[in-house]
Amino acid sequence: MDLALSPEQDAVRELAARFADRELLPHAAEWDRRESIDPGIVKQLGDLGFLGLTIPAAHGGSEGDHLAYCLVLEELGRGDSAVRGVLSVSLGLVAKTINGYGSDAQKAEWLPRLCAGDALGCFALTEPGTGSDAGALTTRAVADGTDWLLTGAKTFITNGTWADLALVFARTGGEGPRGVSAFLVPTDAPGFSRHEIKGKLGLRGQATASLALDDVRVPGTALVGEVGKGFRIAMSALAKGRMSVAAGCVGIARGCLDAAVSYATARTQFGKPIAGHQLVQQLLSDIAVDTAAARMLTWRVADLIDRGAEFATESSMAKLFASEAAVRCANNALQVFGGYGYIDEYPVGKYLRDARVMTLYEGTSQIQQLIIGRALTGINAIS
Repeated sequence: MDLALSPEQDAVRELAARFADRELLPHAAEWDRRESIDPGIVKQLGDLGFLGLTIPAAHGGSEGDHLAYCLVLEELGRGDSAVRGVLSVSLGLVAKTINGYGSDAQKAEWLPRLCAGDALGCFALTEPGTGSDAGALTTRAVADGTDWLLTGAKTFITNGTWADLALVFARTGGEGPRGVSAFLVPTDAPGFSRHEIKGKLGLRGQATASLALDDVRVPGTALVGEVGKGFRIAMSALAKGRMSVAAGCVGIARGCLDAAVSYATARTQFGKPIAGHQLVQQLLSDIAVDTAAARMLTWRVADLIDRGAEFATESSMAKLFASEAAVRCANNALQVFGGYGYIDEYPVGKYLRDARVMTLYEGTSQIQQLIIGRALTGINAIS
């Protein structure tokens, strides 16, 4: 590690590293081929306390700080990014949102189950017609007495077909972000249906889905926070979520470095290990620098969050750099492997495919650049 960790943080990291080595890396290629990770992984994540990180023990969580959370995500990203995504969404986007904005009753009902891995959450924001422009979403929630009726469609929803709970963002008022509210919707509610999206370039083992809501009835107590505050809740969740993505990208980059160094020191060409050739060493050094820089940017966000400081711009910086760096690292690692990198006998091809989506979801690289630019100039170029 690059900085001194507390004994608690180091223990969490070691636990996550052993889990990745024993339970993820040996199966990642097969899960990728069959487009499904082992569902039992969810309960294992809960039993290890990973699904409860940063959540108070009073609500069933395992507490810990955001650096420990990042350490776990790095190891999971190294092992299989599809599994990293399960945790990032269910804990990072759903459970943390309930913990931060939910009512006491919502916390009591859902957090112990989510933290234990007895239930899984999904974050239902993106729609077929609204990705980066999330404030223009069209899913509607109409008041019906003390209940709400939700109708609309969502897409590219991680955990969508596995989730027991969906955090759904729907329009309750006028146009734009101020008309959006957030609701906790059990996925077994009448009128709620989902369809798994297959044939993805990367994260193939992850359950990604399209959701349809047809007059799904939820009680007034399903509202998270206040009416009309849902967009703010979503953006707050995504600001922390970008740190989660960045941490996972560090894991991808580190996996690429480990694999490339191991291969380069064992593979012989022109009478010596290919690690002895200058241009191969350049590729390895570029991967190492990108990995270290991405880690430090990510850890800075965790430190800001744990100190209660503003972190949103720094989170965008970390997500932007780490996601683009993960693609570079995987591409460079594949180049080290040559033709062998192009087949799934080795992990670098999967790392490259998994890394590519990191520049797209939870805010594209271009959206991150606009967020950073707005912070620097005070001028909003997004809308």
